[in-house]
Amino acid sequence: MIYYITGGTRSGKSRYAQNLALELSNNPIYLATARHWDDDFEKRIQRHMADRDERWESIEEEKYLSTINLENRVVVVDCVTLWLTNFFADNKYTNEEETLKQIKDEFDKLVRINATFIIISNEIGMGMHADTEVGRKFADLQGWINQHIAQKSDKAILMASGLPITLK
Repeated sequence: MIYYITGGTRSGKSRYAQNLALELSNNPIYLATARHWDDDFEKRIQRHMADRDERWESIEEEKYLSTINLENRVVVVDCVTLWLTNFFADNKYTNEEETLKQIKDEFDKLVRINATFIIISNEIGMGMHADTEVGRKFADLQGWINQHIAQKSDKAILMASGLPITLK
């Protein structure tokens, strides 16, 4: 089963995903894709970790999520935007085609695992256009991978102002 949860910044995506995971399992996995970029980002990571109690198993993996043993588990993947950033950064913020191919291939390997996935992503294309070329390329990549994931998901939810809106 694949649940896809998307929305804007601070829309309630993570809270919704975590509550759903705890409804489905007493010991879900939180699979974090963030790199520890700087002190501010470290504070964000710590805040997310504080939101979870002892029932959670936390795993950090920046890119190759399919290499982790997730069989028969409920897994929250938080989040696609940071996961995509890691691929794009490693491609030197160029070569969008290769970046998209890499993340799609890894996603497709991941969801072949017999597990329940709750995948969180950001809808960054609903706001203003980025003022840099790299920002515009990233927004395009985010939109394309979001579409790929949404098409393969069993259920898709858009979060807006803390409220879930069922898309699929």
